[in-house]
Amino acid sequence: MNWIDEAAIRLKKKNQILFAKDDAYLQDLAALFQRQNHRVIALWAFDFAAESVAKLVEHYPAEKRPAEGLKAAQNWAAGHIKMRLAQRKILDCHAFAKEIDCKEHIAACHAIGQACSVVHTVGHAMGYPVYDLTSIILRLGIKNCLQAVEQRKQAYIDRLLYWQNHVNDYEGTWADFMLK
Repeated sequence: MNWIDEAAIRLKKKNQILFAKDDAYLQDLAALFQRQNHRVIALWAFDFAAESVAKLVEHYPAEKRPAEGLKAAQNWAAGHIKMRLAQRKILDCHAFAKEIDCKEHIAACHAIGQACSVVHTVGHAMGYPVYDLTSIILRLGIKNCLQAVEQRKQAYIDRLLYWQNHVNDYEGTWADFMLK
């Protein structure tokens, strides 16, 4: 079964998430994540989380929690704040998802939270595409999402390969735990 049929079944069952980390469709991305260091994955996650934050700001200009979650994760990765403060901000982003009704935006909030949680453990990296791709389908509909989902998945791979080759060009600082 291909990914669009699996997503259609999940949508029909009214699942909130239309992809799973272990879906065959995402295994090439998962394998690529396994070959990266923590910093590469964090930079990748921060890039995509920033895109999702920008899209949410268009709809909720007064809402600061997703942006604050991203900033806290970046500060945590840099060693400027402790885990507990960053964790609280990331959880606040997830909490915002519970306060809104738009399923597309709910998925985007959770995608941001997953991306920010990459600082804690790289295992959260697959959470971003699971929620982000769900958000795309919820926005476009199952009949109109094929090209957008395929392009987005390729963007994940392209950006990951970019950071794999340019991680040393990053001019920011890293906390000691990010250097291991």
